[in-house]
Amino acid sequence: MTASTDFTDLTSPFRGELLAHCYRMLGSVDEAEDLVQETYLRAWRSFGGFEGRSSVRTWLYRIATNACLTALERRGRRPMPSGLAGPAADPDIALVPAPEVPWLQPMPDALLAGTAGTAGAGEDPASAVAARAGIRLALVAAQQHLPARQRAMLILRDVLGWPAAEVAGLLGTTTTAVNSGLRRARAQLARALPAEEDTAEPNDPGQRAALDRFAAAFENADADALAELLRKDAVLEMPPLPEWFAGRDAVRSFFAAQVLTEPGMFRLVPTAANGQPAFAAYQRDAGGVYRAHAVLVLALSRTGIARVDIFLEPALLGRFGLPEVTPAS
Repeated sequence: MTASTDFTDLTSPFRGELLAHCYRMLGSVDEAEDLVQETYLRAWRSFGGFEGRSSVRTWLYRIATNACLTALERRGRRPMPSGLAGPAADPDIALVPAPEVPWLQPMPDALLAGTAGTAGAGEDPASAVAARAGIRLALVAAQQHLPARQRAMLILRDVLGWPAAEVAGLLGTTTTAVNSGLRRARAQLARALPAEEDTAEPNDPGQRAALDRFAAAFENADADALAELLRKDAVLEMPPLPEWFAGRDAVRSFFAAQVLTEPGMFRLVPTAANGQPAFAAYQRDAGGVYRAHAVLVLALSRTGIARVDIFLEPALLGRFGLPEVTPAS
């Protein structure tokens, strides 16, 4: 067996979870894929010196984390609109994209199929829920506000389950510093994230019915029916638009004024992103052809849809394995 075969056999099973790790660190699918490629290149170059003092998985995570930290020295964080300014109040506000902002991107679930999101995760339902929780959009968005090393501490400890001493060794610091940084990171995230017990799983029959109703309301341009599915404190964000809306009434008014103005204008195709239900949105052009328009990611709660994040980037649909156009019929 050649060294190349040995390397491939030992390292290839971890590619999907390394992609998830780099995405959590960077908030970008494109950059995460580049960093995974760099991780494997660095690992191949140093494979001859790998003595098995740690597991292959731990070795690869060390390389990937250091590559991400180096990349983050040259790049700013990737925010969502709510991380930059307060919500808009006027539903008729002029919408001006801000393409200069490196916005957070959604992660297609298909890229992570069959991979573990947490240390020791298997295929059992509890592990699947934990894996989805570790990649949820709100969590990744909140992590973007943490300093890079603190972000690494949080992900390595709370998502991957590494011991504090091992995290300290990777980051070249002390266990005390890791525990202190972790406390600060957890406190900041606790202020930004919803309570876990309020999060609903998309495979619940009642939630699946709500998703069907959401798609029907969107396609039928029925802003009132859509609003009935939202929580009172629901949030709508639409990068690269910096404007965002908070509260069921504000979201309904905006949809009615500027989005859901004509039945049949949109067609929604179910998909999944960040362990959450999502839709690919196709918009009808003047010739009746439905063209790629956006990706909608929904955050479900037990009391209604808590968030609607609409990523107005048609090219994203290719990441989800979906075509640029869909038939009119």
